[in-house]
Order: sequence, then C-alpha cells, then structure tokens
Amino acid sequence: MLQSYLEELRKTPLLEPKEERELWERSAQGDLEAHRKLMSSYQPLVFKIAFGFKLPEAETMELIQEGMVGLLEAAENYDYTRGVAFSLFASYRIKGSMVDYLRRSSGKGVVYLDSEISNGYTLSDALPSALASPTELAEQQLLREKVAQAMDRLPVKEQQVLQGMYLEDRTAQAVADAIDVSLGHVYRLQKQGVRRIRGMLSRFIHDFNKE
Repeated sequence: MLQSYLEELRKTPLLEPKEERELWERSAQGDLEAHRKLMSSYQPLVFKIAFGFKLPEAETMELIQEGMVGLLEAAENYDYTRGVAFSLFASYRIKGSMVDYLRRSSGKGVVYLDSEISNGYTLSDALPSALASPTELAEQQLLREKVAQAMDRLPVKEQQVLQGMYLEDRTAQAVADAIDVSLGHVYRLQKQGVRRIRGMLSRFIHDFNKE
C-alpha cells in the first residue's frame, strides 16, 4: 500500500511560487478546489517527515494519516501574507501531530519503542514513563470519562470517526469504508470532532490544571 501511495505522489507536480500564491489567495476566499490542490501538492512533505521516524510500514502509514491532519490544521492557521514559506510553517504542525500519535500509542504496543530516530536516539528515550501512580491513574480515568461524555454530544459521523480511529485503532481508510465516505472527509470529520471536544473540555482542563 505504501509503495502505491509513493507512486502516486511522484506524479504530483511542484507548484511555481506565483501559482502557489494565487492558490492561497483563492483558498482564503473559500475556493475549495484551490485548497484541495494546495493540500495535494504538500502531501509529499507529510511522507518525507513520516519516513524520518524510520518505523515499519504499518506504523509509517499511521504517521502519515496523523500528519495529514496536521497538514490540514496548518493550512487553516496559515497566513500567506506574512511571507513565511508554508512548508516551514506546516512542518512543525505535521511533526507535532505525528509525535502526539506516538505518545498516545506508546502504551498499546502499536509502535516499536526501540526504533532509532537519529544518532542512536530511540523513540523510547523521547517518551515519558508508562508507570503511573494511583493518583495519576484516577486523574486519567476522570479525563477519560469527561472525553466520553463529550463524544456522546458529537454528531453521529464525528463520533464514528473518533471511535474508530482513537478507541478501536482502525486506520482512517478503514473508517472511511465503514461509514461510506471519502478519506478526505474522514480527516475533516476527525478534525471537527477533535476541535469540538477541545472546546467542550477547555473549561474542565483549565480548572483541572489549577488543582
């Protein structure tokens, strides 16, 4: 599967600076086709960052899916008028999404913790200890309950996407097939669902961190 993605990406043409600027201008005005073209042209950046973690193919595919979400979030917050290259701006958000995924997955055996990232530095060196005190476990349980309550308030499609990707460890493509929507729509539902949950939990997290 990964090889087939790479073959498709090789067909992705590079954007000329003038063309890219025009696409950002159109995208800022709500042109969905311009937005789609921009995101397609930057998919190779997601793959490049994912390959840098040097993980097996299955985990690399998961990183790519997470990175695509980071790419969409970066585009949402990007201001092309400031003159900062989008590739530089997006790289931090893409890598952050991937690292967040690895942290979430570290206790479930999804990734290989002895995989080298660079110069002998392994993923296990970068992740916090999985050991937790009884107090920490109680706090984690409370957070899980609050998240579950928030998920119950989401639209059905967003619930299905978050349930499948975060609780059932299914790939985005598997979720898309299950609910009969496109892969791109799954990423949009994922982003919308996460944003809604963050909004619903923002006050709780603020009070929680003050205790």
